[in-house]
Amino acid sequence: MENIKVPSLIKVDENLESAVSFASELFLSGSIFIYPTDTIYGFGGNPFNEETIARISKVKGKKNWRRYIFLISDIEILKNYAEISSERYLDFLLSIWPNPVSVILKFNRKYQEIFKSETGAFRIPNNRFCSKLLSELKMPLISTSVNRTGAEPMTDPTMIIQEFANEVDAIFYSDNKSFFEASTLIDLTADDPKLVREGRIKFVDLIKRLS
Repeated sequence: MENIKVPSLIKVDENLESAVSFASELFLSGSIFIYPTDTIYGFGGNPFNEETIARISKVKGKKNWRRYIFLISDIEILKNYAEISSERYLDFLLSIWPNPVSVILKFNRKYQEIFKSETGAFRIPNNRFCSKLLSELKMPLISTSVNRTGAEPMTDPTMIIQEFANEVDAIFYSDNKSFFEASTLIDLTADDPKLVREGRIKFVDLIKRLS
């Protein structure tokens, strides 16, 4: 008889501290999990663990992991990994985060070599579970939408469990019904910001903070 994997199902609304502690253990062990963010549900794991990245990519059917977003706890953590090219952009990030806005920045030289990529996307999320987990980890956390490549992101925990229960190690979920739209994604690698993807917070409103 085929062994069927049963993941841990954790409702973050009921015991946040316990959920964060368990998610931290999963992260450090190289496991992959699904969790709520300030936008849509995401696959999560340790971006420095090649097996973790490979598992998430296999589940999604996605080859280019470099498009995954890195969630971080604060600007100081961000500075360890990426270059903020100007005081203008630093002030901009301080004014918009935490919020469902992700930005593309150049990795510093060390992490360009580690990730074999010149740039990465980052966000400080406006979500209690994510904030507490990231503060505990003090490291970036992978965030990529819960879906098969080419399909729409899934937002219903029941459907997520049915689709992915056999392929992840844990599913963290919430009764909060706000997980429906991806983050706005802005490229800040040049002198002028460039919209890559429009999300809940509109680009036209964001660039006003740069004027």
